[in-house]
Amino acid sequence: MPVSPGALAAPLTFAPRLKHYLWGGRRLEELFERRLPEGVTAESWEVSGHPDEPSVVVDGPLKGRELPGLVAEYGIALLGHRGARAAERGTFPLLVKLLDASHALSVQVHPDDDRAAAHRTGESGKDEMWYILHAEPGASIIHGLRAGIGRPGLRRAVSEGRVQDVLNRVAVRPGDSIMVPAGTVHGILSGVVLLEVQQTSDTTYRIHDWDRLGPDGRPRELHVGRALEVIDFEHRGAALVEPRPVAAGGGIRREVVAECRHFVVERIRAEAGATFAATLDGATCEIWGTVAGEASLCAPRAPALELEPARFVLLPATMGSFTLRAHTDTVAIRIFLP
Repeated sequence: MPVSPGALAAPLTFAPRLKHYLWGGRRLEELFERRLPEGVTAESWEVSGHPDEPSVVVDGPLKGRELPGLVAEYGIALLGHRGARAAERGTFPLLVKLLDASHALSVQVHPDDDRAAAHRTGESGKDEMWYILHAEPGASIIHGLRAGIGRPGLRRAVSEGRVQDVLNRVAVRPGDSIMVPAGTVHGILSGVVLLEVQQTSDTTYRIHDWDRLGPDGRPRELHVGRALEVIDFEHRGAALVEPRPVAAGGGIRREVVAECRHFVVERIRAEAGATFAATLDGATCEIWGTVAGEASLCAPRAPALELEPARFVLLPATMGSFTLRAHTDTVAIRIFLP
């Protein structure tokens, strides 16, 4: 089907899809002025092609359309040539979400693509990254296992009820970036709010859940056997990513804060009044959002879009030129396919 001239000429804005897991809280309301329903909110899925919670366009000529349907209709015109395989499958390759860990998440692991296929999950594997937006004093995350802990050691720790003794804890603060490759034991502990960028997959194997009860009054299911199959006991990479400078000048500083074969994440610091211009020429779509400050995105064939705090928008791969204009000192996040 031919692309409508105006359909992909502007950023696509979506209604967040909220998740109300027991470990959530109210910090998305406190930090970003989100309007939340009563109770706890754990996650806000900002850009999602996952069939369980697909993003729905809220404005423009594609209003009311779900993202998976747009991928099926527009293919590489939306995703770009780097997303050709995803376009062939009719899937949006990335999931971008906010997480509020008012309480600790489970200790868990995700399979890589090969293990996910072997386990017939019906989904891809799950590489992910975290960008810390807020951290209470002393907050930390779990990333990997302590030195010397292999499969037998972890199995023994699980059977003896001392999983916490073998976990590698890492202190975090706002602005930190953490790469979490598939196969890495991990967990987000209480007092952390973060941005997560991941492959489109919700396959999770829980190893430990802090002996708490789920909403039904029973312990949540663990998946220790499958977890032991997919954990990469050889990888001992550093948790915190050292930002890699890309370019600086004109009040703009760009850094890569995470990258893998599935996505690249840049942090763009813009001084008040600075502009950043780029062109989407069909190679890749991009996802943009601000995590500090006030800015707008401008495209020639669309009205200026004011970026709300920690709300993320999708720029189609064939949208053409656009400009980020910083109204105040701003920190923006830019996500694209490598």
